[in-house]
Amino acid sequence: MAVALSPANAHPPDLHPLNLTASTAPFGFRRDLHRWRQLVTPAWLAGLVAGAPLTAAPDGEWRLFEVGFGAADAFERAHIPGAGYIDTAQLEHGPLWNKVPDPELKRLLLAHGIRHDVTVVLYGRNTLAAARAAHLLLYAGVADVRLLDGGFDAWKAAGHAMEEGPARRYRAAAGFGAAFPGRPDYLVDMPQARRLLERPDGALVSIRTWNEFIGKTSGYSYIDARGDIPGACWGRAGVDDDVNSMAEFHRSDGHMKPSAEISHMWQAAGVHAGHHTAFYCGTGWRASLAFFYAWLMNWERIAVYDGGWCEWSRDAGNPVVCRVAATPPSHPRAAPRRAAAVPGCC
Repeated sequence: MAVALSPANAHPPDLHPLNLTASTAPFGFRRDLHRWRQLVTPAWLAGLVAGAPLTAAPDGEWRLFEVGFGAADAFERAHIPGAGYIDTAQLEHGPLWNKVPDPELKRLLLAHGIRHDVTVVLYGRNTLAAARAAHLLLYAGVADVRLLDGGFDAWKAAGHAMEEGPARRYRAAAGFGAAFPGRPDYLVDMPQARRLLERPDGALVSIRTWNEFIGKTSGYSYIDARGDIPGACWGRAGVDDDVNSMAEFHRSDGHMKPSAEISHMWQAAGVHAGHHTAFYCGTGWRASLAFFYAWLMNWERIAVYDGGWCEWSRDAGNPVVCRVAATPPSHPRAAPRRAAAVPGCC
């Protein structure tokens, strides 16, 4: 028997072990997330694919997509049954790797059968690629966007079935059914990023490694400039120099850390839920995952600065700061008090 659906922004039913029911126990929804049903588990997704009764089942039509970059061959060798495939090259274009123009984004979504009222479940071999798509779907105005916690690795680790072959092709949608984009405030451009730095309640948050933030490395073969944006806060990313790592936000198994731990980490850097916050990284992937996690936690005034360091550093009129002699602040988990401020940081 399926559990009654709850509103998208409601807290989950009491999932304390003493109160679990047969229909809620296997799905592992997170009690610490305001938008709890938007971060799904392999067990829940397996039930959806199988047509089983579910807690927080989609209200109507749904679509499942793997998101990757140049990974169509790997997808055809093995993927979650019934999944379509979206390549991030369809969502963003070089050399800055900003999102495609709105008309192009809208055409892509309609071609994949995505309207504003269709539930879209995303996963990736690299969760950052799926997060990039998730942010842009929310920006477009899709009301129910869900992300598989831990991505394809979590699906495989749980022992669920896989299939091979081409991607599923969903019937194209005739129209989006709502204003497009529905949430333009979820994305800021460079002039808006500059203005945000001038606001007392504004924050630009660098979701980059420490060595990127201080200017020891650019992080990318196609970005020459080193440094970061003066006045930006360091919101952390990976613990090494891997631009595909968000280890500071994930447990060792690749699942999202408890929201309180992430909030504490950000608060130690001067990043607070009450600020008007724009996350950025090199080009958008890591910032999109930080945005999605903040959105799950019900941070209200958030956005992604789409151009990120790639765009900012190419404009000779923009100030740049390097802090190569700076010492990394103590990790919040090891320091009960506020971490020491980094020079040039919030």
